[in-house]
Amino acid sequence: MSNLNKNVHVISLRSVISRSKKYATLAALTLAIPCYSHAEGADQTTLKPHIVVVGTGGTIAGSGKLATDTSTYKTASVAVDKILEQLPDAAKFANVTSEQIFQIGSKSMTEAYMIKLAKRVETLLEDPGIAGVVVTHGTDTLEETAYFLNLTVHSKKPIVFAASMRPSTALSADGPLNLLDAVVIAASPQSQGKGVLVSVNDEIHSARDVSKTNSFKTDTFKSPYGPLGYVVEGKPLYYRDVIRPNTFTSQFDIKHIDSLPRVDISYQYASSDITAFNAFVKAGARAIVIAGTGNGNVSDALLPDLANISGNTLLIRSSRTGSGSMYRGASYDNDKRYGFVAVDDQPPVKARLLTALALTQTKDPDEVRAIMYKY
Repeated sequence: MSNLNKNVHVISLRSVISRSKKYATLAALTLAIPCYSHAEGADQTTLKPHIVVVGTGGTIAGSGKLATDTSTYKTASVAVDKILEQLPDAAKFANVTSEQIFQIGSKSMTEAYMIKLAKRVETLLEDPGIAGVVVTHGTDTLEETAYFLNLTVHSKKPIVFAASMRPSTALSADGPLNLLDAVVIAASPQSQGKGVLVSVNDEIHSARDVSKTNSFKTDTFKSPYGPLGYVVEGKPLYYRDVIRPNTFTSQFDIKHIDSLPRVDISYQYASSDITAFNAFVKAGARAIVIAGTGNGNVSDALLPDLANISGNTLLIRSSRTGSGSMYRGASYDNDKRYGFVAVDDQPPVKARLLTALALTQTKDPDEVRAIMYKY
């Protein structure tokens, strides 16, 4: 056995162990099996995590006729496997495979698509051979889809969304690096248990916080509390963590969700009236999110009409400003008087999804209010 390579395990097929002696006596045929975990020349792909990239479309899958076409292009026109062909460096960090679940511009995203995506991602992550999932997505509704998965997919494994503001055919395209960074993030053990993440502009954002804030700039995605960290030279660097419940700690489970109750949003502005609210109620809305002015305010003239609605349709008070807590303020007394439910700091589009999920479990306004402050 002294002539065996140090990178070889020796396995006895038959052994006779004498209990009367201090050491066992080995007999019979031995079989040498190479150990590739550290063997020189071994297939190094076995050492890398398996990351699945799920394509849904968007600008990151778009193409234009000219390199100067940064805003005029055909979205959702390039298959996800073709996108990955542009990223040979991804193989340095993970064994990457891909699948196309659907191919749409994210302006056309629906709850049915979100549910389909969430169920597929959870199924993939249940495979012990898969270390994480990357989702390519359009920027228009990324914050909604990512937030939905953040609340419904039960897994500690990384789920990372990647997007771009420019198609890959454009000068200074941002998609390739955003996607490569997403693979790096998903392949890192540091990313486990942090909920759904978003890879954009060298930054790592939490799906709970991030929102699109500009119609064309590549640094459009911002979080009110800043990013969780950055990707620098192929390494994720985290500086803060996610505190609110998400993914594996969430009370909502995609396995038990096949549809969502109707919840709409009414945007408030000078001279806004009850018209939109009445239309939503007539359409069957179980709840209406008020995108109020300032601290989630509505006109004094509108309050009596809203009081007539709140008995049958839940009214959720949020702010059109896009950030800031609704917990304290001048509208707090109105919440108790008129039966409104104030969000914590969720912007209207995320409050809508959280409300819809809450309504799958309860109709009690106090319980919905507790859910708003929990998540």
